[in-house]
Amino acid sequence: MRAVDPSGPSGRCHDDGRDAPPDSRRAPRSAVLPAALVGAAAAAVLLVGRDGSAGWRGARVVAVVALVVGGWRVLRRAGERWRGLVAVAAGLLATAVGVGIAVPHVAKVGFTTVSLAGLGCLATGLVLVVGGTVTTLRATRRRWWPPILVGLFVASYAVVFTLGVAVAATNVPRTALGRETPGSYGLAYEDVRFPTADGVDLSGWYVPTRNGAVVVLLHGAGSTRSAVLAHAAVLADHGFGVLLYDARGHGRSPGRAMDFGWYGDLDVLAAVDFVTGQTGVEPGRVAALGLSMGGEEAVGAAASDPRVAAVVAEGATTRVTGDKAWLSDVHGVRGWVQEQLDRAMYATADVLSAASPPISLRDAVARTSPRPVLLITAGAVPDEGHAAAHIQSGSPATVQVWTASGAGHTRALSRHPAEWEDRVVSFLDHALGLPPEL
Repeated sequence: MRAVDPSGPSGRCHDDGRDAPPDSRRAPRSAVLPAALVGAAAAAVLLVGRDGSAGWRGARVVAVVALVVGGWRVLRRAGERWRGLVAVAAGLLATAVGVGIAVPHVAKVGFTTVSLAGLGCLATGLVLVVGGTVTTLRATRRRWWPPILVGLFVASYAVVFTLGVAVAATNVPRTALGRETPGSYGLAYEDVRFPTADGVDLSGWYVPTRNGAVVVLLHGAGSTRSAVLAHAAVLADHGFGVLLYDARGHGRSPGRAMDFGWYGDLDVLAAVDFVTGQTGVEPGRVAALGLSMGGEEAVGAAASDPRVAAVVAEGATTRVTGDKAWLSDVHGVRGWVQEQLDRAMYATADVLSAASPPISLRDAVARTSPRPVLLITAGAVPDEGHAAAHIQSGSPATVQVWTASGAGHTRALSRHPAEWEDRVVSFLDHALGLPPEL
């Protein structure tokens, strides 16, 4: 704002300072931001150094330390605006890591070393974001504050969504196995273990077949084989053998879990190896049935293993960028923006995980053809319908879609038990060449 100085000889204007930033060279250098950076670094070092080979752990720790040293130098020596921007950038990264670690771990396993480290990252990250924002605004003319705040909000959403979700998907807390077993449903079963090609011994329950066919059952992300016990009971009642197993990193199976199901091909291959070696299982009569992540794994595994003669996938939607290609068609610009965020999220997950991204579900059903696939979608979740239609377009002649009216995600059996039983059993009987039941 400009004001007239009446005491001056020519009435010259002077600046009252309300629109100009203070001299950043005179601004005190608070120790809060450097201290928060060190706190975030300590938590990050603990998290990145907790697993993997010694060389890989060391490389990750060195990378974190190098970034922190560079950030520290900026926070101690640079001008106020640069200090603020660096603090915000570091804070967003720490906040995203904290969200991805702390929220699922505290909710599922309580206060452990990992969850406390995640909370430390989250807390120090928020301090850096808030302190960096204040520092940046203090060094900027007020007329620029609105666009800066909008930009910081957009950046915060993008970073926390992409990095936070990727961290959560690749740092999954172990889910405990429930107390129920197939015996709780009156089924005779065996406790079994079988190895994957990369050396992970998966743990499961096996109910022997009475009709020569067997169904491999796959649970969803963040659950265990206990989640598919009701499905196993229905199938076993019709004579199917069933194998229920914990995906790696879940229940009693060792290994590192991955919520996008990128280890699915290896896990399902091992399961099929196991069931094909069981007494009474006839060639060509192996199917896979999965819920959510398990459904996506079943679809993907069938594309690479011709022994899987049929697939039932309930709640299968997405596990790689290509599975979201329908978003822009349905939601326009908003969908296109979401596609780009998803692209960044999956790319980040690829860096954070030892697993490699699989092919899209649409491509998988195309490769599986002419073997049939039944997709079950939740009538109460519209986007599941859009995802199913996109997957079906990969092989319209071999992919069926059943929309379970009013059912929530993977709730078709509990919502429509008689219809689920009729549709799924009839589909499997026909796909596996079994005689119709009398």
